[in-house]
Amino acid sequence: MASSVPRKSQHLYSVLVPTYNERLNIALTCYLLVNALKDHNFEIIVIDDASPDGTQDMVKELQKIYGEDRILLRPRAAKLGLGTAYVHGLKHASGDFVIIMDADLSHHPKYLPSFIRKQLETKADIVTGTRYAKGGGVYGWDLRRKLTSRGANVLAHTLLWPKVSDLTGSFRLYKKEALEELTKVCVSKGYVFQMELIVRATRMHYHIEEVPITFVDRVYGTSKLGGTEIVQYLKGLLWLFFTT
Repeated sequence: MASSVPRKSQHLYSVLVPTYNERLNIALTCYLLVNALKDHNFEIIVIDDASPDGTQDMVKELQKIYGEDRILLRPRAAKLGLGTAYVHGLKHASGDFVIIMDADLSHHPKYLPSFIRKQLETKADIVTGTRYAKGGGVYGWDLRRKLTSRGANVLAHTLLWPKVSDLTGSFRLYKKEALEELTKVCVSKGYVFQMELIVRATRMHYHIEEVPITFVDRVYGTSKLGGTEIVQYLKGLLWLFFTT
């Protein structure tokens, strides 16, 4: 009997990796990406916001190892916001599909084959990683941060009904044309951007599938998520409630 599982895709996958002061993480992130995607065609696009710690120098060394056609450095002149970093990277993406993820190893590339397989099986427009479905979780967070994250997600679900289990996650695979259309209507610039993307995707009736992931707290460097970002999140949540 013929297998019902699709053959490995020959599509090109563009991985967008925004960075700011990730010199200690970017080499391992790229190594794990290359290993995870070795059976697929892919490019890694690093969007660095003028990191003062030498992140760009590290990426240039990685280009010598993997090639400039595999590791693309597309820097910006200043720290301009996570949402605009993805929009900038998308302009340079050649792939049929675009993957967005963090550079701090909290999103392990080992899950990407599952994302790709899920998309091939379902023809989904978006595959998103979820911490809150069976098989998902978080590792390395204290109780306060777990409660904060869970509370933010519950609040978002109560107000927005997004039809996905992890609204505040940011580890996803998109059909390129879907991401292009979504970025045209999204107006957020910072951490609310990923939430706005998925909310608008549900409102526009895109086909979304989920894959359980374990989110791992960063080992090197410091989190970019602070009080300012939390306030932005709450403001963005209310704004989406009234405008979508």
